[in-house]
Amino acid sequence: MKITVFNGSPRGKKGTTNIVVEAFLAGAVEAEAEVENIFLVEREIKHCLGCVACWVKTPGKCVQNDDMEELIEKFIGSDISIFATPIHVDNVSGIMKDFIDRLIPTRMPYFEVHIDGETRHLNRYNQKSKIMMISSCGYPEQSQFQVVRLWLKRFSRNFDMEIAGEIYRSWGWLLKAEDDSLERKIKAYKDLLKKAGHEVAGNLRLSEETAAELDRPILPKEMHVEISNKRWDKAISLGKKVWRLKEK
Repeated sequence: MKITVFNGSPRGKKGTTNIVVEAFLAGAVEAEAEVENIFLVEREIKHCLGCVACWVKTPGKCVQNDDMEELIEKFIGSDISIFATPIHVDNVSGIMKDFIDRLIPTRMPYFEVHIDGETRHLNRYNQKSKIMMISSCGYPEQSQFQVVRLWLKRFSRNFDMEIAGEIYRSWGWLLKAEDDSLERKIKAYKDLLKKAGHEVAGNLRLSEETAAELDRPILPKEMHVEISNKRWDKAISLGKKVWRLKEK
């Protein structure tokens, strides 16, 4: 069992998204899965040129020379590929979108009519692996993931990949909060993520019960505005002090 995470957080290992990913992968490792957490920010991924050379000139291979050839090999060679990303303006991060766009060589230019009546491009490698999404945001509502949820459904359909599970963590920055009063809640959530990783590694699917538990808020929504705004006041205050020191 090979699980590969394509981690699209611009903050890489320091990002909130990675806290969720690492806890999930810890559970997958316990279930004896082979795992890899690839930080896209550490790789060279150029913008897709939209030239379709990967379909007509160099079939299955992009004309650009960067890290995508290796990443595509990992994508098509994994039992489960996980897209991990923070929410940026209601969607995936920019670097994640670049990565997704550059997966076009795994398709062929020829069309087929799907069972739902819409067309889609043929799969070049007859890939039978599954796809999963892990995402985090600073808002308190799970509804903030509406766009990503719909996008994943469209991607899985067009790339002919079954969805193994979805994990969306609103108010994600709480997982990094240094607050003794939150310690038990954070640990409980991370333990649940480990359970999810164990499930996916063992069953190739996240159970509906665990998914529902992961969707529950860590704290009541009513606390969000006050706590968040105080946090930003502090950050801005510290930022101004740092800026003054730099000016001197």
